[in-house]
Amino acid sequence: MADIRFDERVAIVTGAGGGLGRQHALEFARRGAKVVVNDLGGAMDGTGGSSEAAGKVVEEIKAAGGEAIANGSSVTDDAGVALMVKQAMDAWGRVDILIANAGVLRDRSFSKMEMSDFEFVLNVHLMGSVKCAKAVWEIMREQNYGRIVVTTSPTGLYGNFGQTNYGAAKAGLVGFMHSLKIEGERNNIRVNTICPIAATRMTETIMPPEILKRLSPEFISPGVLYLCSEDAPSGVVLTTAAGVFSVARLYETEGALLGDHPTPEAVRDNWARIVDETGQKHFANGGEMVQKYFRHIAGA
Repeated sequence: MADIRFDERVAIVTGAGGGLGRQHALEFARRGAKVVVNDLGGAMDGTGGSSEAAGKVVEEIKAAGGEAIANGSSVTDDAGVALMVKQAMDAWGRVDILIANAGVLRDRSFSKMEMSDFEFVLNVHLMGSVKCAKAVWEIMREQNYGRIVVTTSPTGLYGNFGQTNYGAAKAGLVGFMHSLKIEGERNNIRVNTICPIAATRMTETIMPPEILKRLSPEFISPGVLYLCSEDAPSGVVLTTAAGVFSVARLYETEGALLGDHPTPEAVRDNWARIVDETGQKHFANGGEMVQKYFRHIAGA
């Protein structure tokens, strides 16, 4: 089979001044894409800002013979996001790919967390991704082509101490992806989620050097690029670390019908049936899940 290429495609990568985003941007450029390298250039907690990091990645891309432009907008700023998309359209006339990668951390146990820190992390990860997707959505619909990848994490799928804000934002992105992929289907817009474990400034303080080396961002980008290819799937949570790739899915048990007047005691007494994994299923959309309940009712 032919190599995956992105010639004549235009990609926007947010948070691309370093870490995962930088690697994604470099790989897209190596395979022919024109790239908008977005990075606010702030600290890990989102404070500060400088376009220097994005500019350096653009220099790397151009030195290798690629095309790229830098953007220093915050993904939380409506005007900044609009400017980022305008830069792409003015330069190249289209936007084919959006990689929503920008993120921050403000970790603290829930009892000690300020609501401002909770809201800020949600605004960057969740609303920042939503705003970027909204800004390119009509462009992709008119083109009848688009690829969007949002970024979740193991915390978003399974939880982690001290990261209620981060986990809520990252879980929200999975729900966003599931509905957006349905809306994009008729216009060949495929929407997926990457769930990486990688050595970045967000993880360098919590893992030993020998592990960090194995968790290079270079191991993550191949999955992201595949999810943006012509033959990409849609609605997938692709988990990856150290060259291992897998898919995370939500499964629902078959459950138990407890009659027309269920009681708390009936739920308790039938708990083993309710959680029985025999016949559990992954649903492609909410309608399929609802049909299961109608089937139970019809069977009764």
